[in-house]
Amino acid sequence: MGPEFIMFVLIVIVVLAILASCIRIVPQAQAFVLERLGGYKETWHVGIHIKMPIIDKVARRVTLKEQVIDFAPQPVITKDNAIIRVDTVVFFQITDPKLYAYGVENPIMAIENLTATTLRNIIGDLELDGTLTSRETINEKMTDYLDKKTDPWGIKVKNVELKNIIIPAEIQEPMEKQMRAERERREALLIAEGEKKSTILVAEGKKESAILDAQAEKEAQILRAQAKKEAAILEAEGQAEAIKAIQMAQAEGLRYLKEAAPDDSVIQIKSLEAFAKAADGKATKIIIPSDIQGLAGAVKAISEVAKEN
Repeated sequence: MGPEFIMFVLIVIVVLAILASCIRIVPQAQAFVLERLGGYKETWHVGIHIKMPIIDKVARRVTLKEQVIDFAPQPVITKDNAIIRVDTVVFFQITDPKLYAYGVENPIMAIENLTATTLRNIIGDLELDGTLTSRETINEKMTDYLDKKTDPWGIKVKNVELKNIIIPAEIQEPMEKQMRAERERREALLIAEGEKKSTILVAEGKKESAILDAQAEKEAQILRAQAKKEAAILEAEGQAEAIKAIQMAQAEGLRYLKEAAPDDSVIQIKSLEAFAKAADGKATKIIIPSDIQGLAGAVKAISEVAKEN
């Protein structure tokens, strides 16, 4: 092989290396910022891209996934001059790679400083108790403010969370005592309220029980009166039926007597039997009409004659 061939091979290798360096593959969830002769040319997204050799270069590789930054605790003074330390977490996402590359020199440091100043401004208007009970409000205010401020940098702040609020020991001990006293007070109020409700419920129960007893007694009296009334009606109906039956029987007997056409002797004997039944062995003195007395003597005479025969 001559020197010319070796030179040719070297040139081919260099050309191939240059061409290979001009081919770029952008992976998922990333973007490349391309510069030409030191100025912004375009933004590459997912796929294969080819740049011009020497004059083009990839200035910045940008991650488009949502990112999380946990900043160190920042000292903050509340409205009532309590010094606390607040640990914040920022969730953000790069939405414009060009603005992110050219908007601010160090975006992460800028976000950290902006978070610290915003936190001091918001908590500076709150007292310590309000700070501890207003985390959600503080989170919302910081998210809105940081999102507006970072928009020119191509950054979208999704959420800001107060991860931890560190209270000095000299403040924490009195607060714990106050909280214990408050819990005891609430417990006493709950017990008193429970006893009050229990007493009211017992009184209402007794009242309702008395009302129900009175109503039950009234209904029982009504039922007893109705029962007496129905018994009296049934007794009266029974007596009426009995009287009716007796009258019908008497009428029927009279009808049979009328059909039989009895003579005067039979009638007088029947009258005597009726007087005997009326006496029933209880009367001490009975007045018998004269015609019946004569009939009784005739009957006695007939019986004596029958004995002699």
